[in-house]
Amino acid sequence: MELLRPNRLFLLPSLLTCASLFSGFYSMVAAINGRFYSAAVAILIAGIFDGLDGRVARLTGSTSGFGMQLDSLCDMVSFGVAPGLLAYLWALKPYGRYGWIAAFLYVAATALRLARFNVIAETPPEQRKIKHHDFVGLPCPAAAGAVATTVMFCYHFGATGTVKHLSILLLVYLLAYLMISNHRYLSFKKVKIAKEKRFQASVGAILFIAVIATEPPVTLFLLALCYASSGVLMELYGLVKGKNQPPADTGAAA
Repeated sequence: MELLRPNRLFLLPSLLTCASLFSGFYSMVAAINGRFYSAAVAILIAGIFDGLDGRVARLTGSTSGFGMQLDSLCDMVSFGVAPGLLAYLWALKPYGRYGWIAAFLYVAATALRLARFNVIAETPPEQRKIKHHDFVGLPCPAAAGAVATTVMFCYHFGATGTVKHLSILLLVYLLAYLMISNHRYLSFKKVKIAKEKRFQASVGAILFIAVIATEPPVTLFLLALCYASSGVLMELYGLVKGKNQPPADTGAAA
């Protein structure tokens, strides 16, 4: 019996990863059948499973190279092909070649983003040019969430079926750029909370969930846009802060 336990631990994260893949595949089926709202919800569910598999693997000590490769392949489907297909069938098709090129660039950017993430993950921490707990470029689950919540947001305000709006076309192009950019995005995988502030953090988490539960299509859409723009805003803040600092005194060095 002792020999079977490690295998079960390794199997659990893989099952969660495959559940994310199933949600992404269901999203594509729903989008093809014209059920765009269901397709958007399926992408968000895929994001939940994607967040769970890594945490479960770390908690059970069952992280492996196989799990990382499987996760990347499933992410390519759930957060690359599925959102790209959803965006094209829902809003980009009327734009002709500009529409399908936008969808293709989104899928290609997802592939490039995942490949770069795998390379950075295999690089020793001391050789990385960015903090290990930050992301380089917009994470593909966040980009997929932006596409999915945009669909939910439009449906919440009365949109039915397909839509045609230039802002959605530009959003897809922008998300593709952000994924392959060098903008820094914060990661919340290793958040450390002091013991004396855990109660306040719990209350804040409850209030945060309550706010999201009021109008999920609106609050999730705003949350996705805020996170997607946070990388650019931090970049601008760093540039402004660097310009406002006084020049270093090089007299001693001379």
